[in-house]
Amino acid sequence: MREIITIHVGQCGNRIGQNFWEHISQEHNISPDGTHQGEYDPKLEKLDVYFDESFKSRHIPRAVFVDLEPIPIESVQASKLGRIFRPENFVSGKNGASNLWAKGFYTEGAGIIDTIMDSVRQEVERADDIQGFQISHGLAGGTGCGLGCLIMDKLAEEYCTKIQQIFSVFPSRVCANVIEPYNVIPFFQRSMNGEASIQFLDNEALEKLCLRSPKYTTTRPTYQDMNQLIASAMSGMTCSFRYPGQLNSNMLKYLTNIVPFPRMRFLMCSYAPISFQAVGEHKTPTVGNLVKEVFDPRNVMCNVDTRQGHFIAGAVSFRGVMSSSEVEDEMHAIRNAHSRNFLEWIPDSLKSSICNVPPKRVERDATFMIHSTAISEIFKRLKGQFLLMFKRKAFLHWYTSEGMDEMEFTEFEWALADSINEYDASWLIDSPVVDEEVWEEYEDFENANGE
Repeated sequence: MREIITIHVGQCGNRIGQNFWEHISQEHNISPDGTHQGEYDPKLEKLDVYFDESFKSRHIPRAVFVDLEPIPIESVQASKLGRIFRPENFVSGKNGASNLWAKGFYTEGAGIIDTIMDSVRQEVERADDIQGFQISHGLAGGTGCGLGCLIMDKLAEEYCTKIQQIFSVFPSRVCANVIEPYNVIPFFQRSMNGEASIQFLDNEALEKLCLRSPKYTTTRPTYQDMNQLIASAMSGMTCSFRYPGQLNSNMLKYLTNIVPFPRMRFLMCSYAPISFQAVGEHKTPTVGNLVKEVFDPRNVMCNVDTRQGHFIAGAVSFRGVMSSSEVEDEMHAIRNAHSRNFLEWIPDSLKSSICNVPPKRVERDATFMIHSTAISEIFKRLKGQFLLMFKRKAFLHWYTSEGMDEMEFTEFEWALADSINEYDASWLIDSPVVDEEVWEEYEDFENANGE
């Protein structure tokens, strides 16, 4: 069995991890004490990928929770699923990172990295043959990005042949913390170590998605609401790892289908049905509606407009009972409608797969893993925010006092510029506008099929 070990870093990463494990535990019928409820079924065939079965028939998540202060860790331990995790896999510091990347990477983080890696090694030893690591963290803070980068470095050094699938929450356009650009920009250099794919998520985009639901006409969505949405998307992205199937059935197959070059590894995702997910309705969405929604730029969980770029590659994971021929027809139709949005030099770059095991809250859903040149929009925005302060050396002393050198930031900027140039150079056509005639043909196809 090719196991996956998850590592959740910082307050944001721990919250996402908590929701992710609650979500897939429900899907696999694992109770809060780790026992499986019900009889054996196909859902258990690849259960060992994420769960380690103990001698008492308890299924224990292969998870490590990390923070530089104890409160986020205590929150996970006190949750309804807190007893299912191994106590030694909760690792926390005492002083925090004070929102400084340098503290998370160089000083405070360096003080607990050995303990973290000991927990990871123990999980690796319990597994037969791990395929890689799944990391969740935020990029805005010192712990999530600083300590997160340090952990990624150590994993790439010690497990150089293993894949890292990273879920990174990108800061919103309006910075909650003035030094966020300084914290985020090192990630683009440090994330180039080893074989990895980075899935960007954005709180601003997630809030907009939630606000489209009638549930939030009088109230605003909470972080818990947004984390549940992330957990649903992560569940869809990992279902091919957890259930029997062919396409993207392991991390390596997933990576080789969607990452064409080593520096082009930054992805986005969309999820459908958003309205049913938020409201909790039980109406079954059609395949056509799912395809339309995941291709809708408003459903992308990152604050970019995919219409302003080109699709490099993509994979749509469908879940629930549906006809494979219907999926193929809908995918072919939407591919034709968006043909000018796909790079010509990567033929057949849009894949699809069907998992017959339905999700827990709806009868059908779809998750679209998107690799698009439009991702460079947020890179350019970050570079602009960074240079405004760096040219004046503003707030730089907080980082140099922790052992950083000013030249490091220049190298970080170069790494970000390289990523921007890679994506800009991949464009072969100038106008990524959907052909109106083809789009009308697609609408006629949908109307003919009763959509």
